[in-house]
Amino acid sequence: MAQGATIAPGLTSFLKSLKTTPVDPSVEHFTSLLKRRQIRSSRPCAIATVALLLRVVIEFKGKDAAKLMERIRQVGRRMISAQPRELVVGNMVRRVLGLVREVVDENADVETNAASDNAHSHHDSLTRPNLNSSISNFSPLKHVATEPTDSNLSQSEHMSDSGELYRRPSLLTSHTSYAPTSNALMVHSLFGLFSQPETPSTSSTPTGHQSPDRKGMLTSLNLERLANLSMSNTTIDLRAEVMDGIKELQDELEQSDELIAANALDHIHSNEIILTHTASTTVQKFLLAAARKRKFTVVHAETYPHDHTATHGILLTGKKRESHQDDEDDVWKPLTAAGIQVVVIPDSHVFAIMSRVSKVILATHTVLANGGLVAAAGARMIAKAAKDHQTPVVVVSGVYKLSPVYPFDIEELIEYGDAGKTVPYEDGDFVEKVDVENPLYDYVPADLVDLYITNLGGHAPSYLYRIVADHYRTEDITL
Repeated sequence: MAQGATIAPGLTSFLKSLKTTPVDPSVEHFTSLLKRRQIRSSRPCAIATVALLLRVVIEFKGKDAAKLMERIRQVGRRMISAQPRELVVGNMVRRVLGLVREVVDENADVETNAASDNAHSHHDSLTRPNLNSSISNFSPLKHVATEPTDSNLSQSEHMSDSGELYRRPSLLTSHTSYAPTSNALMVHSLFGLFSQPETPSTSSTPTGHQSPDRKGMLTSLNLERLANLSMSNTTIDLRAEVMDGIKELQDELEQSDELIAANALDHIHSNEIILTHTASTTVQKFLLAAARKRKFTVVHAETYPHDHTATHGILLTGKKRESHQDDEDDVWKPLTAAGIQVVVIPDSHVFAIMSRVSKVILATHTVLANGGLVAAAGARMIAKAAKDHQTPVVVVSGVYKLSPVYPFDIEELIEYGDAGKTVPYEDGDFVEKVDVENPLYDYVPADLVDLYITNLGGHAPSYLYRIVADHYRTEDITL
């Protein structure tokens, strides 16, 4: 009985041990669970990653933002290297790094506003401050030339009423900004306007410091800003601010499925035939939310051979896995108990039944920045069949699955499982003559998807780049 009461290695045991175990042993524990695939799928990996990063921030000593970011980046590299195909781990690391940068930027804005208020208080707002003599005495319309004039020209054409000699000034270049630094004019050709000076002018605007978009700053300037913030006498509590942001991120993971399900009635109508596949918690909650007020039929592909057991379990009992206990597997009322007619079909029947399907709803493992997605094996076949029959394809996914990574090498994103589930090893003569593969995931290009439904609402695949820009900093894309 004692052995039966022990918790199997997984998300539950890791979260329990994280409360008493230091960071470095916890990182080793988490990486071992990832390598052995005892923690898998997007949501469990995201929950474990955020909980571990929260522990990293709690144990961090000091107020140096640069050191905190380097510590988070170091732990993130170790987790990503343990299982590179779980892109959601890198997503959570980038989100936490973005929280640190957000705290730094907010504090820098407060200090900048305070400094500008102190500067304005030194002089009367109604009195214009005295400008530098080299700037106030300069006028492009009354600039006396130092070059000798032509004696053939009459001086009356170039004399003003006060007897001053008019001369047309030369064009200002990017080298001189808006004020000359000396009495001599800098004469340049048109080609010199676009040249970059070897030594930047002190009067010109420094690159990046006054850019309206703070996300476009150079990494070196950001690191310099982090160092200046840590050296300044500030009252900011860096750890507390970042911890509050991580807790909000944990709330987002918990509420993601409910927020997605809130959009169900806008996309599922009465008497429709909905096709889906694999045992997805997000899809099941989405369908259950629509089943409260609508009557429709669900055609469910069983996703043989690697996920058909979980599919049968979630349709019959509401529990995703019967043999493996995990916190990510909620138990709720199955679709049949909600009055929804469910038809389970093998994957080979998808194309034959697609002509009668009203809408395809797919779950996803990872959403990429170009609008494509990595989903359970069979998703690409379903999406291509839907495109041939002009059936809309809707993908439900939380924003935490959206990755800033582009699919330059698709093979790196696909994970392969046990080939023995496809062709048993008992058929030794047959196995020796063929190469058997069992991909666990498929890559679905963006042109096969019509709509993404996230916890932020519905978006077209072409709009996902904007969501990536809102949630990730450019400096943190490469860890």
